[in-house]
Amino acid sequence: MKITVLVENRANRDNHRLVPEWGLSLHIAYNGHSILFDMGKSGVFAQNAEYLSIDLASVDIAVLSHHHFDHGGGMGHFLEINSQAKVYCGVPPSGECFVKLLGFINKRIGLEETLAKLPDARLKMVTSVIEVLPNVFIIPHIKGGHPKALGNKNLFLKEGADFIPDDFAHEILMVIKEGEGIVVFTGCSHNGVLNMLDAASQECKGLPIKALVGGFHLASPPFNFMAEKKFVVQDMAKAVLEYPVAMTYTGHCTGERAFAVLQTVMGRQIRDIRTGDSFEIH
Repeated sequence: MKITVLVENRANRDNHRLVPEWGLSLHIAYNGHSILFDMGKSGVFAQNAEYLSIDLASVDIAVLSHHHFDHGGGMGHFLEINSQAKVYCGVPPSGECFVKLLGFINKRIGLEETLAKLPDARLKMVTSVIEVLPNVFIIPHIKGGHPKALGNKNLFLKEGADFIPDDFAHEILMVIKEGEGIVVFTGCSHNGVLNMLDAASQECKGLPIKALVGGFHLASPPFNFMAEKKFVVQDMAKAVLEYPVAMTYTGHCTGERAFAVLQTVMGRQIRDIRTGDSFEIH
């Protein structure tokens, strides 16, 4: 399995022709299949894919981890390039997704209008665990006994004139069986990365977790401070290692401050990802 980061918040360390943006998009080459996991907030992911010689027209399926613009804003660009791949996502939220900051910023961050324009034949709402390709699973309705990401505190659903906390029932998880283990793709982990690992482990009957890939939503906007206390992030890192997870690749909403704390516990078993990075999992 080869994973390529088509877009992430930060520029590539070596190649500045690749364009970063706040968002996430991953391309996964697996057993002869081509998978797109999230599509960033614009068409930048597609521009980077072309530069990296990744053919988005041949993508077999696309997965939208949740209904936020920084993960699905580029969907229209993908549909223009690719005429056949289905897009799998969770059931839309009950209201429009908003972020509320500093007591006066109310910004719409959802995808309802974009999704409404998709042809029914292309958009597939996932309501139960589904195998979308051989050994590729989508898991909705993520629950568990661990706390959800504290970074969710500024994220709401607007229902009429009311703002209610987003419960992130629209977030889904992708799991790929690779040999005798699994690789877990989390998007933003709004439901809590430990709950997502639990869901993956339960569905895959305790198969070893070769890799965890995605954001942990530990950055707190607008200044990207760490949303959790240091000891909470350290405990999270210890728990990830105890599952055990052999290797973690994280970026986007994890934030650099939280990554530094995670790395003090996880050492070489965690790596930060940037636009254009690629890595293989065997």
